[in-house]
Amino acid sequence: MKLVGLDTGVFVAGVFWRHEPHACVEAWFRGLICPVVSEAIFLEYERVLHEVKAQEKFDTEIEPWLDAVRSSAAWVTPVKLREQVCRDRDDDKFIEAALAAGARTLIARDADLTILRKPFGIEVLTPRQWLSRLPRAQRRQLR
Repeated sequence: MKLVGLDTGVFVAGVFWRHEPHACVEAWFRGLICPVVSEAIFLEYERVLHEVKAQEKFDTEIEPWLDAVRSSAAWVTPVKLREQVCRDRDDDKFIEAALAAGARTLIARDADLTILRKPFGIEVLTPRQWLSRLPRAQRRQLR
């Protein structure tokens, strides 16, 4: 199973909507990838899930999603960067977690991440870019 970073936008959109981010989350549940998570990333996932649920008045149960992260993500202690890498320093946590896990891919929707050019050898791909690289048989599994 391939270790990858999932930025908060991909995870939250994958929970609430059925587009490319959902296919990335589905890839996790089908065993194609394993998301890399630190405590800071988990707390952001949790906070944003609750915010979006309230804002959009969704009735989606959040706890099963958080339980899935707790039980099946690859938990890491992030590597602390010496210098800021992202335009938004708060997004550095995704690079730090990927480095700690040895993940070579970060799937992101956040422009502060997608603008980066392979920081520390970590390829930052949008959900569409990442999905386009999967073999056709694997893409079919995610529909």
